[in-house]
Amino acid sequence: MTTEHPYSELIRFPLAEGGSVLIEVDERAGISRAGRSSTRVLQEARATFEQAVAGVRDAAAAALAQFTSMTRAPDEVELKFGLKMDAEAGAVIARTGVQGQFEVKLRWRRDGLPAEEETVEEP
Repeated sequence: MTTEHPYSELIRFPLAEGGSVLIEVDERAGISRAGRSSTRVLQEARATFEQAVAGVRDAAAAALAQFTSMTRAPDEVELKFGLKMDAEAGAVIARTGVQGQFEVKLRWRRDGLPAEEETVEEP
């Protein structure tokens, strides 16, 4: 069972090829509107959805490049992170746990043996 935050905003991100996508986000901490009940506010994003996530995509590609360029590169790299959308900032990497924003799993295979796994969490 999930409970909806009583104060949420809808952000409309235009799509590069036309149309738009609505994303529900929690209202920013520390900001409250007087006399506001459990309603939603619609904001228009300053960038397209594609532009908003491009920076996060580039960060993921940079992280992947670092792991695949290791002297003994892993056979598999798994990057896991959450996105948080904001009307002004676009997409940002969201804190997904107490310790950090990225979870990284690296796997090396030995001939005929199961993959060895190492997990790295970045703060």
